Amino acid sequence: MSASQGPLDPKQENQKPDTSEKLEVNEAQAEDTVAQDDEGVVQFGAAEEENLEAQLQAVQQEIARYHEELLRARAEIENVRRRAQEDVAKARKFGTEAFAESLIPVRDSLEAALALSDQTAEAWKEGVEATLRQLNGAFERNQMREVAPQPGDKFDPHFHQAISSVPSEQPSGTIVQVLQKGYTIAERVLRPALVTVSSGQA
Repeated sequence: MSASQGPLDPKQENQKPDTSEKLEVNEAQAEDTVAQDDEGVVQFGAAEEENLEAQLQAVQQEIARYHEELLRARAEIENVRRRAQEDVAKARKFGTEAFAESLIPVRDSLEAALALSDQTAEAWKEGVEATLRQLNGAFERNQMREVAPQPGDKFDPHFHQAISSVPSEQPSGTIVQVLQKGYTIAERVLRPALVTVSSGQA
């Protein structure tokens, strides 16, 4: 240790650095950003106001974008609903036309049979059978099926309509007799089959 350096003064050792200048600078910067008025309401500086205004504009633009997307979605839903209604209307219209078109030959055959005179019973029978085949073909092309249960089949309320319940040797809840055949079209019941149902042995 050189002789020119003496021991440090104890007062200098405990002396803290002067930060008053730094505090004054920081307080000045803070006042530029945030300040309070006489009533204690927080007021923002120019830089902070610009930042908030930029954020507000960004949020407003985002809201406008969402609103536009919502309007487009609603318009698309309305278009889909309108197209679906048009498709249903067209399906009903053309479905009826197709079924009617398939029945025209049946009518032609019936009118031709009635126009002929001096026919034998056998000729009448053959003509009726041919017309019935035409009608069955028209039914098949339009997905029209018979509902013709057999005696002993289980009663199904979805396809059968019970006219009465009668004592029978057959198990209870089974069909005893078919009074009238039913029909379905595309798995939808047009007319249920009319049946009598067994109530079991008396």
